[in-house]
Amino acid sequence: MKPPSALVLASASPRRLELLQQAGIEPERLLPADVDETPERSEHPRHLAKRLARLKALKAYEALKGRGETAGRFTLGADTVVGVGRQILPKAEIEDEAIECLRLLSGRTHRVFTGVCTISPNGRVREKLSETRVRFKRLSRDDISRYIDSGEWQGKAGGYAIQGLAGAFVVRLVGSYTGVVGLPLYETMALLQGEGFVMPAVSAGLPA
Repeated sequence: MKPPSALVLASASPRRLELLQQAGIEPERLLPADVDETPERSEHPRHLAKRLARLKALKAYEALKGRGETAGRFTLGADTVVGVGRQILPKAEIEDEAIECLRLLSGRTHRVFTGVCTISPNGRVREKLSETRVRFKRLSRDDISRYIDSGEWQGKAGGYAIQGLAGAFVVRLVGSYTGVVGLPLYETMALLQGEGFVMPAVSAGLPA
């Protein structure tokens, strides 16, 4: 039996790390990639998600390559973008941004795009895009105020985190829940295993 493959995650996101662990993968290391996330002129949300995921994966891979450490290591990059039509919502850093996002999302359907990019040890690049439609209930001033007070919106695409209090805002979700959280597990595992990634063995405990 082949030994399990090593994975380098090009992200500092605790959500993405937790999702990989949920799938039974413990990254060998985290190698966050600092890239310019500014959308290009007239860029569509889906294109931005794919482009940034690829940039992050490539930056981490190049760092490994510069150290001569690509052998046996798969690199994974991802990025999540929330869009209303062609409008790209920010990763909210200040309250005003988060409030504007929540008001825009209130009572309507938006799309969450998460791009995933893997680079195999030999440098082969593979990509997938997860697209999920999410409908929010109509948010009252109270809903928005309490959510802002929670602080969960900070640094989140679209100004919310579905795995937290904002989960109660969701009327309907069509697509990948894990993709909205930050890493679509089905697409990610399909990419890795399609490139020969060997999963670690899972030891099952026996009932007492």
